[in-house]
Amino acid sequence: MKSYFARIFGSSPVAPLQQHMAEVVDCVEVLPELFRASAVGDVQRMRDAHRQIVHHEHEADRLKKEIRAHLPPDLFMPWDRRDFLELLRAQDRIANKSKDIAGLMIGRQMQWPSALIEATLGLLDQGIEAARQAKASVRELDELVEAGFRGAELEIVESLLEKLDDVEAETDRMQVQLRSQLFEIERDLYPVDVMFLYQIIEALGTLADRAQQTGARFQILLAR
Repeated sequence: MKSYFARIFGSSPVAPLQQHMAEVVDCVEVLPELFRASAVGDVQRMRDAHRQIVHHEHEADRLKKEIRAHLPPDLFMPWDRRDFLELLRAQDRIANKSKDIAGLMIGRQMQWPSALIEATLGLLDQGIEAARQAKASVRELDELVEAGFRGAELEIVESLLEKLDDVEAETDRMQVQLRSQLFEIERDLYPVDVMFLYQIIEALGTLADRAQQTGARFQILLAR
């Protein structure tokens, strides 16, 4: 007879968590298209990108609610239930931040300064890479359970999490550089626009921070 967990979630006890993280990464990966469209003033492309981001965020939110509704008690899981839910929450905050960025961009129909687009896309690439590293770590959870949270599988995950920390550190450096570039041209822009540009640059850096926080929550899950 299948266990309670298996009847609810299928063959893998972490499949819904992995699905959720996949939607989160899909959400983040649309952001470069949004910024490219903004840089050339293509409002329709911006709206299309915004719709895609909102769709993925809503799917992630739906999965989050299903997981919370059907997650069994600690007795049926190899980890603390609270730690599992905290990991889920950390993942979800990445998608939420992506939607916040897209909402602000489309709400103000912002045209991103062409002088900043290359550096901005570079910063975005780092945020996307951080999210992908977090996704790769979560994808290993099935094997970790089978291996008893030790051995070669644990080493693989620890390596992924170390790389995630490196990506986040590089993001901080690139964020400082992008702020400096904005400072050089801000006198030629409307003051209100400048305020929102700095706000969005801060939010872009937060994407990698939240991916790193997901990695940190994952490490806590492994320590149980």
